[in-house]
Amino acid sequence: MHDKLISIVIPAFNESENIPKITAAIENLFEPLPYRYEIIMVADGCTDSTMEKIQELLTTNKHLFYIEFSRNFGHQNALKAGLDHSNGDCVISLDCDMQHPPEIIPEMLAKWEEGYEVVYTIRKEDKKLPLTKRFTSKLFYNTINRLSDVEIESGSADFRLLDRKVVRVMKNFHENEPFLRGLIKWIGFRQFSMEYYPNQRTLGKSKYSFKRMISFALQGVTSFSVRPLYAAIYLGFTFTMCSILYLPYILHAIYTGKEVSGWASILMTIVFFGGLKLTILGIIGIYVGKMFMQVKERPNYIIRSTNLNAQTN
Repeated sequence: MHDKLISIVIPAFNESENIPKITAAIENLFEPLPYRYEIIMVADGCTDSTMEKIQELLTTNKHLFYIEFSRNFGHQNALKAGLDHSNGDCVISLDCDMQHPPEIIPEMLAKWEEGYEVVYTIRKEDKKLPLTKRFTSKLFYNTINRLSDVEIESGSADFRLLDRKVVRVMKNFHENEPFLRGLIKWIGFRQFSMEYYPNQRTLGKSKYSFKRMISFALQGVTSFSVRPLYAAIYLGFTFTMCSILYLPYILHAIYTGKEVSGWASILMTIVFFGGLKLTILGIIGIYVGKMFMQVKERPNYIIRSTNLNAQTN
């Protein structure tokens, strides 16, 4: 038996049906492995019986620990809390819905033992998924890669292994709305990617709607790039130059004394440029809003209860 401790961080938002299943799967997985382990379940403001299920399992599972948030702070903050309170020589994060297959964890640990400090996973495309789901996923990564300063492979997931030295670095980040997929790529270290086929969700419902995917993409782009601000400048300059094309028509109308008609086209132009201005102001507003929230230095999450204490490693 190795003296090495492996921390398993699992964010959970209304996943009462999946809690026993994922816990049992990890227990069975680690039974033959030569590692000590701890499971840190992060209850992200759950409104169902998730905490009751965790409390039931605590009576029989000595490896299980929990962090309960005072309200829902979001998936990324739940992952961050798990990292902040982990004590393992490495930390593995995965979702509670069993779509991240625990059975590839031994392969991740093998790569870690080879010297890789970050082992992240790439989800292979499931042809059984609806076309809209596959399209929005590709759109998400294309948007991130085109507009941000970090390159994130399509299908990258929050199913990853981080060495203790990487976790120490991550604990020093206190960004408002952290985008961990981007941060992991940005910090460097020796990284290895591993592909996997996602399991089918059998219990519960997915928490990632189309609206949340759009919000997540905006969060990622604005966390790692100011390119949208430059795009707004270029867009405004382009349309300003295009508007000069009206000048010959106006001069001709003045010279010939003809009445300038076409109120519909003028109205359409005003509405169009009005919408363009609002879009540009919206982009600027996102960045100003992020600065506003950051300077307040509010905590990323508030813990209501827990059965562990973080150690400074």
